[in-house]
Amino acid sequence: MDFSTSPHTDALRQRLLTFMDDAIYPNEAVYTKQVSATANRWESPPIMETLKSQARAAGLWNLFLPDSELGAGLSNVEYAPLCEILGRSDIAPEACNCAAPDTGNMEVFVRYGTDEHRERWLSPLLEGRIRSAYAMT
Repeated sequence: MDFSTSPHTDALRQRLLTFMDDAIYPNEAVYTKQVSATANRWESPPIMETLKSQARAAGLWNLFLPDSELGAGLSNVEYAPLCEILGRSDIAPEACNCAAPDTGNMEVFVRYGTDEHRERWLSPLLEGRIRSAYAMT
C-alpha cells in the first residue's frame, strides 16, 4: 500500500503545523483557565470560538470528511498525518471541527440522514454551532 502523501496533503500538513504553533499551543492555558472559570461546564469557552474562526479562515475545517463539498475531500491515508498533528493537543480537534463524537455523527448524517436530518443536525454540526453525543444501550 502506498502511504506517500500528495502535494495537497503536504500543504495542509504545513498549514496545520503553523496553526498549531501560532494559535493552538499558545492558547491551551487560556482554554484551561476559561473552562475553570465558567459556572457552566458545558459552555464552550470564548477562546474555542476564536480558534474555530481561525481554523476556518486557514482552511483547516472539517478535514475528516472525504466529501469535498462538505469537507476537505481527503482519503483516510491523506487525513491520517493531519490526525497525528491534531492529536498533539486536547483542543486542536475541536478547534478544527474534527473531534469525536461529532465526526462520526456527521459521517452518519452525510451517508444515511434524510434531508430533514441534514438540515436540523448536519448543517449546524458542520458549521461548528452545536456539538453532538453518542450513546449505546
